[in-house]
Amino acid sequence: MTGGPLSRRNGLDVSGLGSAADRADVVVVGAGIVGLSAALAAVDAGAEVIVVDRSAEAQGASIRNFGHLAATPQAGLAARLANRSSEIWQRLEQDAGLWLRRSGTHVVARQTDEMRVLEDFAQARAAAGAPDDVRLFDAAEFLQRVPVAAAGVLGGAWLPRDLQTNPRQATAAITAYLQRRGVQFRLRTAVTGLRSGFVDTSRGVIAADLTVVAVNHDIDQLLPEVAERAEVRRCALDMLRVRAHLPRPLDAPLLTGWSLLRYAGFAASPAIPAVRERLHHEHPGLASLDVNLMVTQLPDGSLILGDTHSRGDAVPPFQPEHAFDELLRAGRDLFGTPIDVLERWQGVYATAPEELLIDEPTPGVRVVAATTGIGMTTGPALGELAVAQHLGPTFSPAPPALVRAAPAPLQKGSS
Repeated sequence: MTGGPLSRRNGLDVSGLGSAADRADVVVVGAGIVGLSAALAAVDAGAEVIVVDRSAEAQGASIRNFGHLAATPQAGLAARLANRSSEIWQRLEQDAGLWLRRSGTHVVARQTDEMRVLEDFAQARAAAGAPDDVRLFDAAEFLQRVPVAAAGVLGGAWLPRDLQTNPRQATAAITAYLQRRGVQFRLRTAVTGLRSGFVDTSRGVIAADLTVVAVNHDIDQLLPEVAERAEVRRCALDMLRVRAHLPRPLDAPLLTGWSLLRYAGFAASPAIPAVRERLHHEHPGLASLDVNLMVTQLPDGSLILGDTHSRGDAVPPFQPEHAFDELLRAGRDLFGTPIDVLERWQGVYATAPEELLIDEPTPGVRVVAATTGIGMTTGPALGELAVAQHLGPTFSPAPPALVRAAPAPLQKGSS
């Protein structure tokens, strides 16, 4: 590879590397959703791109998640990135052939304080000029839409703009699409050092006009000073894929009262402290595991059920069975039906005081990560952001597409 127009334009001096050295306009370190999205933005701008990853295929946070693209309950920069990411996901559905569902998100309310949070959120979105972002339902309407156990359900909400993908299929589909467009992948290749203009790897040096580092929690191994400055740690999750005997499909991701405690968009409700206090009092086992009880359904009909959260500088590989017992008990209570376990796994992602990490530790090296559990939701736009300012006036993001919402809700009494 001789290097593309950006290397020539910026006068990158590669003479000392010899004729056999790799050269690229943009080198992306990390082949998860954020890294692949940076590669997509770069190749859209006409750049020559190399993606480097130490694994043979995606194994990290980008495949160990719910596939829930929850744009609506975000706030601040995360909300803007999530909205742009929704546009990119819809483009990739067409271009890369990945599975995408315009499902929206359902949120069940099983106590009056939870319903109050949803009402406050609906009012806040209406005041912000987006009244269609939240649709509230009474108990009968919600139960007509969502196959949860009727006992205790007071109502709920539907967030129609949200999307869902299959995390096990998405990264492979995007990788194949980028390969068809000429992006080169250096897999089973470790990055051993970063310098302005150069990436040192276990298979040699690559000269780069821009290096995008998108390695999520492993940033502490590659750029420890960046991780320390941002206070990045690891968050481990217990998750399950299960088969439940539901009377009808779960046609959208399902959030519960526990989820209201985790998304910034809900945080402004005065009822949030009451929800937290009550849930912790009523369910100390789940509270001790820092649970976000939520569910998505994959195309094969199985459900992803989770998840717990445990933070530290290292993630022990041992998963306590009582965590899965608590999740399964909560799942059976939520749906009122037996649940069969198909798979168990441990998710790991970066966590930090801020939701997003955007840094440039040295000229020409850009570091980006979602430092909470919103990598799939914000990742495509975060990757795009990483390359945009460096590619200069020639860069123009792909034309935004309108976010197509899920179909209109069922009317009360309809079948």
